[in-house]
Amino acid sequence: MGLKIAAWNVNSILARLPTALKVFEEVNADVWCLQEIKCEDARFPRFEIEALGYNIETYGQKSYNGVAILSKHRIEEFIRGVPGLDHEHARYIEAVIAAPGGPYRVASLYAPNGNPIGTEKFQFKLQFMESLRTHLANLLTLEERFVIAGDYNVIPREVDCHDPRVWATDALFQPETRAAYRALQYLGLADAYMQADGGAHKYTFWDYQAGAWQKDHGIRIDHMLLSPQSADRLLGVEIFKKARGLEKASDHVPIVATFGD
Repeated sequence: MGLKIAAWNVNSILARLPTALKVFEEVNADVWCLQEIKCEDARFPRFEIEALGYNIETYGQKSYNGVAILSKHRIEEFIRGVPGLDHEHARYIEAVIAAPGGPYRVASLYAPNGNPIGTEKFQFKLQFMESLRTHLANLLTLEERFVIAGDYNVIPREVDCHDPRVWATDALFQPETRAAYRALQYLGLADAYMQADGGAHKYTFWDYQAGAWQKDHGIRIDHMLLSPQSADRLLGVEIFKKARGLEKASDHVPIVATFGD
């Protein structure tokens, strides 16, 4: 049967609900990992999304952050927050999806932006990534199929942005940031896009300012990291660019991975 998993920073599910519902229907993923839902759990639009056939787990927060997992299959054990990281930001939710071809552990992640560099915000970004690395190292010992998907706020390569000079002083492009992302891969995890495509200048985010979308001045900061057991089953990855041109669009677009049995 296969399994389709999508990750998307929706940039406020309540502000963009009609657009989001259109994207959910068109992409028709089995599992969605959402970031920046920007609402408390009780305000999440469950009725409208459950009508599309999804089970829902959220880790919300008023006005900021917030992550969610939507699944057409049963959601089993789940955790909120990166284990071992003590903070009050709703940035990580992880669950086991009872998929027909066998279970997948799936996480929706919204890493800190980290700007401006040289501040405690940047230090928190690196701390978050290090705690995530420790957690994923532990998960690897379980030898499960897992997918850690979402907005990592990391531009991994120079060709993952329109012009590296524009991002030279941004936290998303600092050597320490990129090294922290590589450290996750060095555990033995695959970047789904790099495995399936790896093409230059394909982006997942375009700023609302300065005509970035119209000029295609974007960055690739939304990623999926796969355990070896998931990477072995990866059939393909699509960046659903169409979503950025919709009315009331998020500044991010979904990244969609398809896995075989």
